[in-house]
Amino acid sequence: MILSASQLRALRQRNDEELRKGNYAKFGYPANTIQDLLHTIEALKGEKKKWKKVAQERGDLLNRMSELSDEYNRSK
Repeated sequence: MILSASQLRALRQRNDEELRKGNYAKFGYPANTIQDLLHTIEALKGEKKKWKKVAQERGDLLNRMSELSDEYNRSK
């Protein structure tokens, strides 16, 4: 299941409320587990941005190499 940004925001808000309740939180609510999962999601978003940038740079480099190869072949 993929959550939208608003669903993640709502989950984060509800979880923060449960964490603030401390000992008075609902019994069995896995607040710390959900908090860990939300941190993991944020870390994955950062990794996704990093790899997207790497892929764009790779594509630019491959295009440039192709252009240089074409220029070299035309000059022969």
